[in-house]
Amino acid sequence: MKILVVDDDIGMTDLLKILLAPASNNIMVANSGKEGVSIVKKDPPDVVILDLMMPEMDGCEVCKSVREFSNVPILILSAMDNPGMVAQALDAGADDYVIKPVPSGVLIAHINKLIRRKTPNRAHYSPSTAAY
Repeated sequence: MKILVVDDDIGMTDLLKILLAPASNNIMVANSGKEGVSIVKKDPPDVVILDLMMPEMDGCEVCKSVREFSNVPILILSAMDNPGMVAQALDAGADDYVIKPVPSGVLIAHINKLIRRKTPNRAHYSPSTAAY
């Protein structure tokens, strides 16, 4: 299982890498939107976890760009708790939206939901009780 985490906050990508490591055998990290799009093109993940607020290329722009060539499930993980932003991200091509902070077990449940939709009968992650 490959997960790509895209967030300009290195601390957040490091934390997600640690939290998701027990549930996934391959976690890739991108610290910019452009880098994230490039990784999806070169080494498509099973799911993308994407922040919205990034410089140069924000999460909505990343969604739109990825949707031009891929149907990979995209989960927005953002501190933005604004209905307008949620709608904008979903309209840009995101499949799900989760507001930070979120317990890792809930995040993994959202990932499982996206993976089930993409590939029925696929093994799921084991939930963790840790939170960030």
